Order: sequence, then C-alpha cells, then structure tokens
Amino acid sequence: MSDLEEFRNEVGTTGSVCVKGGGTRWDVGGEVGQGVRVVSAPSGIDAYDPAEMTVLVGAGTTLTALAEVLAEHRQEVALAGPVGSTVGGALAVGWNSIRRQRVGFARDALLQAECVGADGKRFKAGGPTVKNASGYELCRLLVGSLGTLALMGRVILRTTPIPEWSLWLRGSVTPADVVKSCYRPASILWDGSYSHVCLEGYEADVQREASALIDSGMVKVQGPPSLPPHRNRLTGDLPEGAILDVAIGVAHCPEAAAIQCVDPAVKCIADRMKANFDPHRRLNPNRDPYSVPA
Repeated sequence: MSDLEEFRNEVGTTGSVCVKGGGTRWDVGGEVGQGVRVVSAPSGIDAYDPAEMTVLVGAGTTLTALAEVLAEHRQEVALAGPVGSTVGGALAVGWNSIRRQRVGFARDALLQAECVGADGKRFKAGGPTVKNASGYELCRLLVGSLGTLALMGRVILRTTPIPEWSLWLRGSVTPADVVKSCYRPASILWDGSYSHVCLEGYEADVQREASALIDSGMVKVQGPPSLPPHRNRLTGDLPEGAILDVAIGVAHCPEAAAIQCVDPAVKCIADRMKANFDPHRRLNPNRDPYSVPA
C-alpha cells in the first residue's frame, strides 16, 4: 500500500479532518476547533530531476530537508517558513518569501498536487512539467487555501537556480532610493528608519550595485532582520516595531491586526468554491484563508 493510499485511508470519508505538518503556523487563519481528526501527509523526496528543474516530494517533508537535497545541485524552491515548516504547510499557508523578487511567488512553485478531497477520493491537480498549463489552474487555488479545499499528499515543485552571489546591506537609504540604484533587488525591508536590502545574482553585478549603495551610506550585514511574528496587509502608516516587505506590501508586526473585510463579490465566489469542493465543511473547519495576507 502506497503512502498516498494510507494517507487517503486516514482522511476517510466522514468527520472533520485536518493535516498537521511542523505546526509552526498552526493558528494561521483560525483554530480548527475541538473534535477534528489530525492526520499527517507523506514525507520524503520521491524523485528529483535537476535538469528539468522539478522535484516530486511528500507534502510532509520539511523545507530544511528539501533544501539540503536541492542545494547539492545549487537549486532551491520559492517556499519559506520557520524552522520545522513542511512543504505542504508552506503551500497551504501560501506566504511568499521575503526574496519574492528573486524566487517568485509561492503559488508559482507548485506544478502538480496529488490530493485527497472531502469525498475521500484521490485526485491530481496541475501537471508534472513547467509548460503544462491548460484549463483551470487548480493548483493556484490550493496554494493559500489552508487546506480547506483539499488535503495535499504529494506535490511536484518547480526549482530555480541558487544565485551565484548573495549580499545583505542595511542603511538609512529609503526604499525608493534603493530602487533607483538597483535592478530588481531580491528583497527590500523597511522599518521606518532603515532599509535592509538583499542583492543576488552574478558576483560582478551584485558587487557593482552594492558599491553604489555603500557609497550612499549602507553597510554589509549578515542577513535580514528578525521579523515580528504577525503578518498584516499595510493600509496606513507603518506600525511601531513593524517591518514592511516593500515588494508585496505586507508588514511584519509585533501585534496581530483586526481582520479586514473581504469584498462581498470575492466572498461569494469563495463560498461557491468551498461548497463545490467540500459541501459538508469537513476539511480544516473554521479556518478562513481570506483573513491571511500573502
């Protein structure tokens, strides 16, 4: 019996159920509540083709374990999370890396997902190759859905080359001035007074752009600042102690913000999708993907 078949049997056809990986962001989108069965997705790397830049991996595999294997061929995936995070958890939460300008969106990393639906049946969404898009992009619906549409068991991810050179700088240069000095930096973080900038690419290009920023008063640092635990969509002034991810407009804040209202038209479409995928609300009940900024 395959790991996926065992996973399907654990999910079953009745009763509320959810998948738990590393539990590093377990409360994102709300608690599932009492009486919900918790299952684990398969783990392990089943196939990796560096030449095709794809990897087949169990959703329960940790990001750390996956990164170690991919690094042997100087490749990575556009998924990020705290230590202990799993591939499935990172996809379910759907948060983009602070290096999104370099690695791309989390949703673009997922090529194919082998899932178990609310009816207890296995199905595949997407395809095994990069140039495979046709029809509805179900994979994009799954990323950021918090497991409310289907439970991912095994996925095929797109990999990207690790940059030849990477460098972080810090200084009082504003994000607007950073953009004027650099061509698409991998990351710009702003705390209201200082910018943290990540430059990545070929060594000569990185050093040239770094020189311009250093001339403006920035200094080399070991890495990004420690980010506060809560992610909120920035709608006004940057809160005290928060750090803004300039590329995506998400502020990492010390305190959680009030849940913002979702456009009624968007909510209507979301409710119709949920009714089609999970009419009995079995999967990750009480969780609201639309309260979570990407």
